[in-house]
Amino acid sequence: MDHKCAKSLPSVFLGLSAAFIVILGIILLVVEKGTLHLAMNAYHDRCLDFVFQYYTKVGEWIPYLFVAGLLFYKVGWSGLLLGNIVVSGLISQGLKYALNTERPLTWFANHMPDVQLTLVEGVRMSQYYSCPSGHTVTFFALFLTLSWVVCADQIRRHQLWQVLFFCLTILGCYSRIYLSQHFAVDIWAGTLVGIGASLLWYPLVVWLQKKAFWDWNLCLLWAKIKKNH
Repeated sequence: MDHKCAKSLPSVFLGLSAAFIVILGIILLVVEKGTLHLAMNAYHDRCLDFVFQYYTKVGEWIPYLFVAGLLFYKVGWSGLLLGNIVVSGLISQGLKYALNTERPLTWFANHMPDVQLTLVEGVRMSQYYSCPSGHTVTFFALFLTLSWVVCADQIRRHQLWQVLFFCLTILGCYSRIYLSQHFAVDIWAGTLVGIGASLLWYPLVVWLQKKAFWDWNLCLLWAKIKKNH
């Protein structure tokens, strides 16, 4: 492995994320959160209801499928993704319980009772522990790690892959607003946690990528076990 490349962070994904943080942050400063939520949640149709109802679940259990899949590529990247998900998730849950903010359904009932939110049938609505958005944290932890993989390993057209991963991340973030499970400020906070927690691993990753076991995979390990027996 070219360790100079191995040290590379996914600059395209991170650059787009930084722009997203700044732009959304500015909007949050000038637009009241209830008004912003209604504006972002204004359009609904059956097709989008179906898509977002199920796509939002990518932030729940699907990341662990990627963890398992990366075991067949490189054990190191699989471990990094698992670590990102666990650590960012713990930080997210800690902040949720510490802040204990109202979800849109509860907030509008208390502050703008005349507003009737458009809800998607079949979606179980939460009422508290809104900030940060845990799904947003997981979306960023997952797709930032995958962007890191394609960048550090110099996968062909890794810049385009990073753009795709960023778009998938933002789609997941918006699903939380579309379903009225979170406010935009929860998404903004979740973005910071997801990226920040992932980048905490950078010095360790640079060091570990120089170790032979980083490039191991399940097939290689199985072949070694068979050889020894």
